[in-house]
Amino acid sequence: MRSAVLIAVMSAVTIALRALPFIVFKRQTPPWVANLGRVLPPAIIGMLVVYCLKDVSLSARPFGLPEAAAVACVAGVQALKRNSLLSILAGTALYMTLIQLAL
Repeated sequence: MRSAVLIAVMSAVTIALRALPFIVFKRQTPPWVANLGRVLPPAIIGMLVVYCLKDVSLSARPFGLPEAAAVACVAGVQALKRNSLLSILAGTALYMTLIQLAL
């Protein structure tokens, strides 16, 4: 019973948060919100890259080579195919393969 109440409350909050922008901005999106929509995705991706690479040791084996190869793979696939999902999957597959080979 308690779990059902928690799920119902979480569902209601999620629906309310997703509906809130449509309720608040009924007619037109303000320019500052449109600007945030333009600049936030690249900023968030940049922060994620920094977070993922922050613990890479360049002074110990494998000297950051799997991470560098995976970043290059993601950038290359994204430049060629313009498909974020494919880029992330390719980079992740390459990284996991290189880690398993213990380069």
